[in-house]
Amino acid sequence: MPNTREPGANPRGETAVPRVLIADDEELIRTGFRLILTSRGIEVIGEAADGVQAIAEAERLRPDVLLMDIRMPHLDGLQAAKRVLRLLPHCRVLMLTTFDLDRYVYAALAAGASGFLLKDVTAAHLAAAVRLVNTGDALLAPSITRRLVERYATTHEADQAGPARHPATASTTAGTASIHRDLAALTPREREVLALMGRGLSNTELAEALTLSEATVKTHVARIFAKLALRDRAQAVVLAYETGLVTPGSSTAE
Repeated sequence: MPNTREPGANPRGETAVPRVLIADDEELIRTGFRLILTSRGIEVIGEAADGVQAIAEAERLRPDVLLMDIRMPHLDGLQAAKRVLRLLPHCRVLMLTTFDLDRYVYAALAAGASGFLLKDVTAAHLAAAVRLVNTGDALLAPSITRRLVERYATTHEADQAGPARHPATASTTAGTASIHRDLAALTPREREVLALMGRGLSNTELAEALTLSEATVKTHVARIFAKLALRDRAQAVVLAYETGLVTPGSSTAE
């Protein structure tokens, strides 16, 4: 009998048991990930072998976390992820790939994913990543973030003439005016926090860099999310790049 629990019905938290759907066209990968996760107390509620099936199973089972391969038949994981997140905005998507390529990192985050993992991830890291994104945080290593900034810088100039792509800035064709309007909602300190988040700093690192308590940093982060209608840290990072708040070599708001 299909599980009809609404996504997000159980409060997210460190003690919540994530309900996971695994989407990958390789049965061996699906089986291996299922064994790893279930052995660590994480519930795997289903599997899908292609992007179309992933969407159908996600809608039917309503997982907390979807492990989604980028390259799959019928519909690739990036397009499938976008559709799943439109249907289930409370679901968290972790993208999987064999290839450590920057364009996949950016595409995954721009699609709304909360994290990005290589398929050779260790068992411990896989389980930890699922638990992390289930709490509402994002899995975004600083090293990946820095590479992402460099990659985005090469495409940003070509996109400047068009409308901004982030939902928070796509309401008009005047991308720059829309961007300024959104960032104007932030205080100078919040802009500084967002810029440092965009460069991959954790809350602990933010607190150290700004000489603030972690509790204060968390408050700033929460306010940024609320003001800009962001779901998680990954979206905040993408927005920081797309608005030009973060550029290669910078560490503070412009």
